[in-house]
Amino acid sequence: MERKLMTELALWKQSADRMPLLLQGARQVGKTWLLKEFGRRNYEDTAYFSLDEEPALLELFVSTKDPDRILSELTARRGRPILPEKTLLILDEIQESAEALASLKYFAERRPEIHVAASGSYLGVYSRKPAAFPVGK
Repeated sequence: MERKLMTELALWKQSADRMPLLLQGARQVGKTWLLKEFGRRNYEDTAYFSLDEEPALLELFVSTKDPDRILSELTARRGRPILPEKTLLILDEIQESAEALASLKYFAERRPEIHVAASGSYLGVYSRKPAAFPVGK
């Protein structure tokens, strides 16, 4: 399993038309581990944020969908920049925020050079309003 998924993630990283990645699955199956390990192996830096562990982040996504503002706030929180193509930005437990899920559309449109990967459980993602999911993305 690890080799197959790591290979898929490596292909995603190299893709010219890469969009934010949403890794969905049942709870406690290794989604977070997989993304963190992928970041460790394939990027100079990994910026990890858990929307479950850091509820203050929920307000950020309620207040804006602008990727530049989001990146600025996340950079300030971690004390290091999130660099295009060098940093893997991980938004874990994204099912906690329909607004964070919707923000992925704007990363795809306005900041495609930022490598964004999000993870969420099936139960949480599917229990959110369908209109919150970024249509066409």
